[in-house]
Amino acid sequence: MKDQKKIIAELKKEVAPFEVIDTKASIIQIINTLVPLAVLWYLTYLSLSVSWLLTIPLIVVTAGFVIRTFILFHDCCHSSFFKSRRANDILGTITGVLTMVPYRQWKHDHTVHHATSGNLDKRGTGDMWVLTVEEYMEAPWWKKFAFRFYRNPFVTFGLGPIAIFMVKYRFNRRGPIKRKERLNTYLTNALIVLLHTALALAIGWQNFLMIQLPIFFLSGMLGIWLFYVQHQFEETYFEHDEEWSYVQAAVEGSSYYKLPKVLQWITGNIGFHHVHHLSPRVPNYNLEKAHEATPPLQKATTITIRSSLKAIRFRLWDEDTKQFISFREYKRYKRKLADMKLAASASQGNLAVSPRTGLQGSK
Repeated sequence: MKDQKKIIAELKKEVAPFEVIDTKASIIQIINTLVPLAVLWYLTYLSLSVSWLLTIPLIVVTAGFVIRTFILFHDCCHSSFFKSRRANDILGTITGVLTMVPYRQWKHDHTVHHATSGNLDKRGTGDMWVLTVEEYMEAPWWKKFAFRFYRNPFVTFGLGPIAIFMVKYRFNRRGPIKRKERLNTYLTNALIVLLHTALALAIGWQNFLMIQLPIFFLSGMLGIWLFYVQHQFEETYFEHDEEWSYVQAAVEGSSYYKLPKVLQWITGNIGFHHVHHLSPRVPNYNLEKAHEATPPLQKATTITIRSSLKAIRFRLWDEDTKQFISFREYKRYKRKLADMKLAASASQGNLAVSPRTGLQGSK
């Protein structure tokens, strides 16, 4: 435990210089994110009267800026965007309206996620549903069905944006919550209704829906994908509480998603997820600098767009091999286990005890 604390302290000391907030850089990010988002949304509306061949690429680019807006929201949740907590709360709520996410609710869940990422005994808040091979094997049929349904890519990335952003985030979470969090969810919902109603009245409901729905769906789907691949890669990190390590969870359990420079900019450097998990107070514009300046962080698992596609088939966490496996691999594992049990049973059946010596021998 002392060694782990020492490692954490040393790494955090190396990263600490990059936790400094540059207010000028933050303001520039607001300008180069929210202004293009508004302009692109309006251009998308104008393109409806021209051609869908123009509208579709504009929708894709606009969705990219929604993701970038979410990164600003994300930094506000970590109080790493502005030095003032109040300024973070205000911008966080505004960008939460634009991305349809309640600021204080998400801030709570995400804080828990950082404190428990990769901990098998503390799953369930701010993370993807993960089952180990043993848990799945012992689960009742209905739980297996629910898990397989949840982990189906068409559900995770298709129904996911609707279930999460349109349903889950419209309600307060269960359990005791602070008054500020509860009111913030109500405020976010009210502002979303006002904004969407104003836009719909300005350009017409049909035009509004033809623009907003695909932008919302695409940005939600890509956002879920980013979160998914940054923790659900083949040899990620999961341990039970007594063996769990904060540093290993950050460096081994969070990937370095190496993206082309344009996509890296659009996604606010969130591909340097291992740096972010080690030190959430590092602003998004300093994540790459921290990665380059800290050799231990360069050992994190690096994935590319091409290699990340393999993550679609990952379903169950194998505690023996310390890696994700697919349902197909699980079936092979189950058949192998059955064969081993059959062989063991047959072997025992071929052994007999000698009445004279008491020793076992073949029948």
